[in-house]
This record gives sequence, structure tokens and C-alpha cells, in this order.
Amino acid sequence: MQVQRKSRLIVAGLLASVALAGCAPRVFADTSGLAIVGTAAPVEAEPPPPEPQKRVEVRENKIIINEKVQFLVNSDKILEVSHSLLDEVAKVIKEHPQIKKIEVEGHASAEGTDSKNQNLSNRRAKAVMKYLTGSGGIAKDLLSSKGYGETRPIADNESEDGREKNRRVEFTITDQEVTQTKVEVDDKGNEKVVPPAG
Repeated sequence: MQVQRKSRLIVAGLLASVALAGCAPRVFADTSGLAIVGTAAPVEAEPPPPEPQKRVEVRENKIIINEKVQFLVNSDKILEVSHSLLDEVAKVIKEHPQIKKIEVEGHASAEGTDSKNQNLSNRRAKAVMKYLTGSGGIAKDLLSSKGYGETRPIADNESEDGREKNRRVEFTITDQEVTQTKVEVDDKGNEKVVPPAG
């Protein structure tokens, strides 16, 4: 009985030694370093996130608004939610002194009578002009207004989505100073801006 017990202890001890030897850290006596050959793959940088679309921007002969001016239904009363948009339009106009004249255009969908749409689009254009010359601080002689009713659709009037797109206010620049830059290229392909004559 005692021999069996001793045998079991010896076997258990041997198994423990083998298990520990397999898990023990390995120590290398060699002190030379390992040479790494080649170059690491380049880390690709993530592209920067796209810039958010501007609410108001000047493009050629237009001041583009990427939101709609909101009005009370069947009214020329501008909703307060659009005040910050119109404030931004005023700011952009002030930042572009080359703009000399702007027509504020009112447009309507084909819903309702022609005369009603003409009248409403005209009143809405005037309301926007009044806001810009009042709260916006824009000179009155810089702006004019005109309602076009349903005569200039930009979408199909058959769907509600199309009709909603047609109900809009636009800003057309009717007069602006255009500065032209003259550039000369020398024999080596170098560009040089030539100052205007005079």
C-alpha cells in the first residue's frame, strides 16, 4: 500500500516537472541581435473627412443657398428657423464687395392659380429683400426683388417632392465687378502674374 502511494507521488512529481519545463521561459545565451531585413509596409493614412457643405456660397452669377427659406403656408411671413440662413446670406454679400446688384427671386409650384402663385412669389421675394435690408444690414440699392410664380420650375410639378423643390427663393447676381488676372508664361514654363495696366 505504501509502495503504491510512493509510486503515485513519484509519477505526479514527474508529470509536474514535465509540465513546468514545457511552460518555463526560454533563456538564450547568445547576446547577438536579430537583423530585420526589408521595410515595413507603409501605413495608409485615412483620408480627412469631407468638409461639410456650406449653407451659402457664391458661384458665378448666383448666391447659392443649400437650404430653403421657410415661410408660413400660403404666406410671405418668413419663419424664424430661416433667420440664421438669411443672416448668413447677408454676411456673404458683405464679404463680396465685387457684387453690385442682386435680384431676389421668388418661385412657386404649379399648385393653385397662376395669379395666386405670381402674387405669392412676388410677396415672398419682397419679404426676403426687406429682411436683408433690415436685419441683414444690406444697402437697399444693392437689392431688387421679383416673383416668377410657376414660370421657372426646376423639378416636376406632378409629385409633392417636385412641387416642394419649385417653391424656393434664389439670389441672382445681376451686376458685379469682374477682375481679370493676366498671367504670362516664360520659356521655362514659369508663370508670372502681370499687374493690370493703368
